[in-house]
Amino acid sequence: MNRRQPWHELTKDLVDVAMGRKPATMVIRNGRWVNVHSGEIIPNTDVAIYKSRIAYVGADAGYTIGNETEVVEGNGRYLIPGLCDAHMHVESGMVTVTEFARAVIPHGTTSMFIDPHEIANVLGLPGVKLMHDEAATLPINIYVQMPSCAPSAPGLETNGAPIGPAEVAEAMTWPGIIGLGEMMNFPGIFNSDNKMHAEVAETMKAKKTVGGHYASPDLGREFHGYVAGGPADDHEGTRPEDAVARVRQGMKAMLRLGSAWYDVAEQVKAITEMGLDSRHFVLCTDDSHSGTLVHDGHMNRVVRHAIAQGLKPITAIQMATINTAEHFGVEKDIGSITPGRYADIVLSSDLVTLPIETVISAGQIIAENGGISVDIPPYDYPDFAKNTINLGKTLTATDFDIPVPSPQSPAPSVTARVIGVIENQAPTRALEKELPVKDGLVQMAVAHDIYQIALVERHKATGGITNGFVSGFGFNVPCAVATSVAHDSHHMIVVGTDKADMARAANRLGEVGGGVVVFKEGREIALVELPIAGLMSDERAEIVAEKAAQMVHAMAECGCTLNNAYMQLSLLALVVIPELRISNLGIVDVTKFELVDLIVA
Repeated sequence: MNRRQPWHELTKDLVDVAMGRKPATMVIRNGRWVNVHSGEIIPNTDVAIYKSRIAYVGADAGYTIGNETEVVEGNGRYLIPGLCDAHMHVESGMVTVTEFARAVIPHGTTSMFIDPHEIANVLGLPGVKLMHDEAATLPINIYVQMPSCAPSAPGLETNGAPIGPAEVAEAMTWPGIIGLGEMMNFPGIFNSDNKMHAEVAETMKAKKTVGGHYASPDLGREFHGYVAGGPADDHEGTRPEDAVARVRQGMKAMLRLGSAWYDVAEQVKAITEMGLDSRHFVLCTDDSHSGTLVHDGHMNRVVRHAIAQGLKPITAIQMATINTAEHFGVEKDIGSITPGRYADIVLSSDLVTLPIETVISAGQIIAENGGISVDIPPYDYPDFAKNTINLGKTLTATDFDIPVPSPQSPAPSVTARVIGVIENQAPTRALEKELPVKDGLVQMAVAHDIYQIALVERHKATGGITNGFVSGFGFNVPCAVATSVAHDSHHMIVVGTDKADMARAANRLGEVGGGVVVFKEGREIALVELPIAGLMSDERAEIVAEKAAQMVHAMAECGCTLNNAYMQLSLLALVVIPELRISNLGIVDVTKFELVDLIVA
């Protein structure tokens, strides 16, 4: 399936095509060349392609057309470099790399920089190798970043299979590894943790890019220490000042628009209002739900959104093409429509609404008018990647009891820490709420939007459960939602207003090997099976999207009003983003990076 050849193998052929001594394999005639190097749109442009790479871009390539040359009529449409997603996690789409590619190709994505740290937390280096090898079989460029933080915060959580410097060093020898995945343990960097710095060192020695993840709003000394440690980009900013600080310090500011993260609009003001150089800004998705991919788009959606915030179309396109390619050092292969580069080209009749009409990858038409036009066979995952939900016991409602700390003289109420969900953002709020006590157990306050959350250990069959409280979903009936997608260590998150339903939901995921399930009043009303590492489905993206839509509808049936509530649910155990989280070791104050008591007083 992979038709790509190194430039050095084709230089003579490309020259011969450009000089008219050899016919092109494909010629695109009469397009408007979106030149991301010069910032121009050049009409009446032809592109001559030989095999996987571009040989000539200019006014008339008719002389390169031979008897067997495939001719594509541009008809005055825009010729746009194939779009690049600078940072994303395939597993967030609930599908395999193959199915993710199949879903995004019709949207004009021809390059992705993936960080498979979800599967790394479950299966370790062998899991990363599975996705690396799968990526190499596909007709688009899929570069893999070696996960850096598995677990993301040692001492605050445990996971299925730790990653360390030795694993990073080995991965740096693999052909598809482009760099180190997001360095989420940012305190480890500015506190000079030996393990974190050793992983960065192995990446630097391999002359590859170190991904960043500085999730604190504090831009003082700790931020400067983090930058000095080597991370070259950051996608965790949410404010204009975040983007400004990163660019001023020599990082690339990655602005993300995922299914639940809307961080472009504020940060792009650094360009549109403050006048910073846009060439140091990059667009990405980070996490995209399968429903978003199938129905709304991928990087074309992000580019459209960026344009709607006031960017010039060519600027937004640069931020999704050449800026990304230059950042990762692959601009000689991707990111522009220029000689020698891979022939990754999108044809569109409008630069603002960006309809994706034809997608060419490595000199082959792979999608037209929203439909994929090449056969991409499914990729089979081995048995060791399945059956990864190990609860250790059958759970009951009493496993979710929260006894008061002093049962001898219980007060009628206690003050408890509550995780406060913030719609469309990854951070949470650290709330403190007074909750009633009954029969020695702390109770929920569903009428006040406070219910229970539990983190169920699922890797080592310990039977361990951390109980806590959460607010913000709006659940107002007896219900529960459980998911084995629980960033980043991927134990099992269970949230509910009814402890019996919480037990039913957790046990159900144990039966099916992982996924997402919704119970309401004792009855299962939605299920998305994710048998591969408890993270991904082995079904087609369209099927997964439909099941996911049913799951979202089921959460709404339970009273939930949040946009993309599932995505926010899956991040409640992410112990590297402030303010309050839950892990298999306890409740975590991420502003201090320490475990804290659930009950304050």
